[in-house]
Order: sequence, then structure tokens, then C-alpha cells
Amino acid sequence: MGKILFFGAMALFLFSCKEGNTGADKVETQEVVFNLKSLPKKATINPEAKVVLKDWVEFNALESSFDALYKVQDKEGLTLVVEDLIEKQKLLETSSFPEEFDVPQIKSRLKVIKTTILKTKFSLEYGVDTKEPATALAKAYNAFRNQFTVIVNSRLDTTLILNE
Repeated sequence: MGKILFFGAMALFLFSCKEGNTGADKVETQEVVFNLKSLPKKATINPEAKVVLKDWVEFNALESSFDALYKVQDKEGLTLVVEDLIEKQKLLETSSFPEEFDVPQIKSRLKVIKTTILKTKFSLEYGVDTKEPATALAKAYNAFRNQFTVIVNSRLDTTLILNE
């Protein structure tokens, strides 16, 4: 009786471990396609802010790397641009900011850019759709650029508020 039970369990084990295509475990791989038309257009910077920014070397390096994002045509190009953006963002983060832009608003926008760059990088690495993180990256960069205009246009003297 023990032998029949043993051989029955072995037969059940062998048939249950059969490798076959059941269709349930079929995994489709997605080809990552990057569509430039989905990216928002770059925000313009106030001419007064451009005067201050023209001498900020690290910002100009990030700016030129970000321009390359709008010229990307495939996954490999996007990977290269994202890696370059990571390097330039790190340099910008550790650089000395111009006095007008050495404020928490600019630094926080830079952290958001860092987060969206990394989100785009991980989307590329894991082979998921890059449309949403790349769009978020463009929006974050536009918010960063708009913050320069907001700061330049703000004529509020903060020393009056802090002294009282």
C-alpha cells in the first residue's frame, strides 16, 4: 500500500511540473517608444533673468543638455540624454548659485527635476512606457525656468518683512 501511495505521489508531482505553454504565464515585452510631440514646449525666461543666468556655467550646461531631450529619436538616445542630465544636474546642485537665485524656491525646483530625471531613468531601465516620466520631466524643467521669471518679477523687499 505504501509503494502505491509513493508512486502515485511521484506521478502527480511529475505531471504537475510539466513545462508547457499554458498562455497564463505569457509575458509581453513592450518596446519603449519615445514621442517628442508629447513633450510640452520649453518655457521662456524673462530677459532680466537671462542676463543673470548667462554667466552661470552649470545652468547653461544643463540647459544645453535639456535641449537635447527635444531632439531624441529612440530609446538609446533618450538613455544618453538622461545620463547626461543626471551629471549636469549634480553639477548644478553643487555649484554656487547667483545671489538673486540662491533661494529655496529654485533649489526645491531643482530637487523636483532630479526626481523626474531619475524616474525617467528607471522607466528606461525597466522597459516601461517613458511618455509619462518624460512629460513630467519637461514640466518640472519648465517650472524651474518659470521660477526665475517669478523671482525677477517679484519686487518685494524681504528685508522690510524680516526687520519687523
